[in-house]
Amino acid sequence: MNFAPRLSARAIPRGLRAIRQQHQHHGQNIVRCWTSTAAGRGAEVSPGLLWKTGQVVGALAVAIGAGYALGVYNSGSASLGLLSYKHDVSPVYGSIKDFERAIVELREVLGEDAISTDDEDLRLHGYSEWSTVNCDQLPVAVAYPKSTADVSKIAQVCYKFKVPMVPYSGGSSLEGNFSAPFGGMSIDFAHMDKIIKLHSDDLDVVVQPSIQWMELNEQIKHSGLFFPIDPGPSAKIGADGRVIKTRNRPRKSSAGYNLAGIFVGSEGTLGLVTEATLKLAVIPEETRVGIATFPSIRDAANVAMAVIRSGVQVQCVEILDDVHMDIINRAGGTNRTWKPATTLFFKFSGTRNGVADSISRTKSIAREHNSTSFEFARTDQEGHELWSARKQTLWSMLALRKEGSDDVWSTDVAVPLSRLPDIIELSKKDLDELDLFAGIVGHIGDGNFHEGIVYNRNNPEEVSRIEKCVHDMVDRALEMDGSCTGEHGIGLGKKKYLVKELGMDTLNVMRSIKRSLDPLWLLNPGKIFDAVPGEDERKSKK
Repeated sequence: MNFAPRLSARAIPRGLRAIRQQHQHHGQNIVRCWTSTAAGRGAEVSPGLLWKTGQVVGALAVAIGAGYALGVYNSGSASLGLLSYKHDVSPVYGSIKDFERAIVELREVLGEDAISTDDEDLRLHGYSEWSTVNCDQLPVAVAYPKSTADVSKIAQVCYKFKVPMVPYSGGSSLEGNFSAPFGGMSIDFAHMDKIIKLHSDDLDVVVQPSIQWMELNEQIKHSGLFFPIDPGPSAKIGADGRVIKTRNRPRKSSAGYNLAGIFVGSEGTLGLVTEATLKLAVIPEETRVGIATFPSIRDAANVAMAVIRSGVQVQCVEILDDVHMDIINRAGGTNRTWKPATTLFFKFSGTRNGVADSISRTKSIAREHNSTSFEFARTDQEGHELWSARKQTLWSMLALRKEGSDDVWSTDVAVPLSRLPDIIELSKKDLDELDLFAGIVGHIGDGNFHEGIVYNRNNPEEVSRIEKCVHDMVDRALEMDGSCTGEHGIGLGKKKYLVKELGMDTLNVMRSIKRSLDPLWLLNPGKIFDAVPGEDERKSKK
């Protein structure tokens, strides 16, 4: 990458130009963000890749400023400990000059090409066309580290000049997870995409944070092992965590806190992962795909639950409703025409005889619940073809947008398995009443599903109806003892729901951990919760 320096006395990067307005109002701690729910209205936000944690054995991350004891923020409230968060002071970030000095110093340390202030690059790293939330603020620069040492240097300089740091990897943010509401430095791990060490005998692999899961599996398939996660094709192994070694490589350990889980689940607010050790599995003897169609989404959900409860060995179960199947046909992204009906996608793996038995039992269960068709792949090629619809759903929705006005709103919730048929039926009814391209898709086998809606962002009435639909879905999930998000994370978009889900005391524990590890509030600020409890939290009685 050859990025020409754009920082001079008369040429300030767009991100820094925007910071001028921010610093004029910094004492009020207000940053303007554009949200899908606001339909172009500014939403005021106070300052403040997904890995399955069970698959992450350990992590190496870059520490930027740990050292404040939790007790510092709880003086005078010993009986309540972490629950009595008393540090109601908003973070203060560096000035425009500080940000400029940080960019200059990082270019001196890492080289000109390692730091970009190109306007297009800043927009790419601060705005997402499929996110429910976007701020009008952009990062002031983008850093491209190539090693843990580079990340450490970036963190040291940002800490020195009080520059916020926002990790960036796959760019698949759906809730404003990599937005930069306070400017700062976007840290793009694109060059850190290597396998560091494969331990075939131990069934694990050490990787850098930005390796694509498909590329990982391609590189290690000679070993007979694979990484058994199936995210979207653009997903990368994310950039969440911090530089400490969270644990050694054994598949089982009870040594100390589960720091890998804490950092991986922090959305980059506790640190920056530079290495991760991932659990691998043996490539199964046989893998086959099957699909079944249904007259209603409740029938499909009931089948998914029945298959799981029956003990059938199924690797994953996915659902696409009739709207999504129709959109895929219209977009023409696959090699076949699909029946426009709610469809379950099954992936079976194991021994040849075991897979055959699983397919037979699943077909029988589907028939008992009104299935109108059942088809399974007899070859790998047929399997790729059948599974292609599941992979095309988001891209098909994006392809059907009207340029200049339409966006895709994608959000998710998760509920206990027993409540999935109820919530998915009610949510489907609400979506149908919108009279838009609005449908349900998701990993129904674990109680998680997504809503995808194509809408006109310039139509306030349309957006208002969508906002209510999404809000009702989230509230419904929480009433069912579920979660406001199963996969997308909290980011900026779902902060208001987190206190309702977990309660003020739990958020204060998280906030105290954040203050302990990141006392200057530099790591991905504004995400998950704010530095100072907001109105939604104060009103909560949970």
